[in-house]
Amino acid sequence: MSDRDSTEADEQAQRGRSDLASKTVVIQSKRYHIDVKENRRGKFIKITEVSPIGKNRLKMSMSAAADFRSHLESFCEYYVKLPPSDPDNLPEDGMLKSEMVMKENRRYYLDLKENDRGRFLRVSQTTIRGPRSHIAIPAQGLVEFKNTLTKLLDEFGMDQETESQHDLPESQHFKIENKTFYFDMGSNYRGIYMRVSEVQPRNQYRTSITIPERGLQRFADIFSDYADKIKDMHDQEQDQQSGDQGGD
Repeated sequence: MSDRDSTEADEQAQRGRSDLASKTVVIQSKRYHIDVKENRRGKFIKITEVSPIGKNRLKMSMSAAADFRSHLESFCEYYVKLPPSDPDNLPEDGMLKSEMVMKENRRYYLDLKENDRGRFLRVSQTTIRGPRSHIAIPAQGLVEFKNTLTKLLDEFGMDQETESQHDLPESQHFKIENKTFYFDMGSNYRGIYMRVSEVQPRNQYRTSITIPERGLQRFADIFSDYADKIKDMHDQEQDQQSGDQGGD
């Protein structure tokens, strides 16, 4: 064992984390290490992209990785049906196909893009407290990457914590004007909660509030009350305008 491996092992032991499996995929000049790890919260997937200019990393719960794998299948099917790349006729924004995975307090943006160097899948991860991280996978290696991830998921499956979280209602979001609002259900040792987040489009800066389960109904009642009052106010204004027009 090298000094580096020994140091990492010591750090993992101190954090209560263990390595369960690891596979490597080589695509062009990049290497991708797909690791299954486990800590006190359960099993998770760590993906490390190693390129000549450095390293990029993503972490996913087992359920998020399963959703990611499902989307990879659709991206692979989409990619093989694309016509040959034309460097003189690239998409204006480079975007070919886009999807999003929402799990717990994280979001994963999957963007199949094209530039003068070729086609690639950019996978970006955002969290409430941390900055965005991402990896980029050359499109011609998507099938091998997906198959490798599938083997690990088939072997290690879903842990109990992830399965219990998967029973919670699915996340939802909507856009209004230039804002996007996300509604996520989660759970921890304190119980079930809802997180409501607003994301600014320019810098992806996120602000959030967390509502415990016991306060959800009261929260909904107050929202509904204000929505009804605003609707009544607009209805009265319309009635008044109609009356004024009738008087003329």
